[in-house]
Amino acid sequence: MRYGKRKRSGKKEEATSPINFFDSAYQYSSTKSRFGLCDDEPPPHKPAYLDEIDGKKWIAVVDNYYQRNILFVALDNSIVLRKPDGKKDRCSDGLLAYDSTVIFVELTTGSNKNWKNDKDEQLRITIKHFENTKEADLYKVKKAYIANSNSRIFRPSYIIKMDKFLNDTGYDLRIENRIVLE
Repeated sequence: MRYGKRKRSGKKEEATSPINFFDSAYQYSSTKSRFGLCDDEPPPHKPAYLDEIDGKKWIAVVDNYYQRNILFVALDNSIVLRKPDGKKDRCSDGLLAYDSTVIFVELTTGSNKNWKNDKDEQLRITIKHFENTKEADLYKVKKAYIANSNSRIFRPSYIIKMDKFLNDTGYDLRIENRIVLE
């Protein structure tokens, strides 16, 4: 199966506060030991997705050594987050969930020098909205990833940004394109 198991309701979620992050029209699941997360370049703007076959398209590689049933929920271009003034807010590409772990994921192929800051902000906004939901209390392990297919290795200079993110959000941030599920 190319995209893992997919559930689709066929409609975009309009935000009401608080929003149900797991009511996305685009949900995928996989028990494969390795799969990828993809976000095709626009146009058109389509949600991110889980792929089990075409490794050339993978922006993030997910290592699922224990072959748990992993849920990937596409958020950007699927659900709508709203600012207090009612205007549309930014949203990360998706989230992974299993057991008591939730991982927000921002996917990029960007090469400009500000890609980390742009993606950091999208994660912060999405996490803030998520933390206002009942679902947030169900997860004890909370992480976030910025995955860039053009920057595959971890750099020590990311540590300060990651520490600040943890202090500000309570989420453990990693800036790398390999997501190892524990």
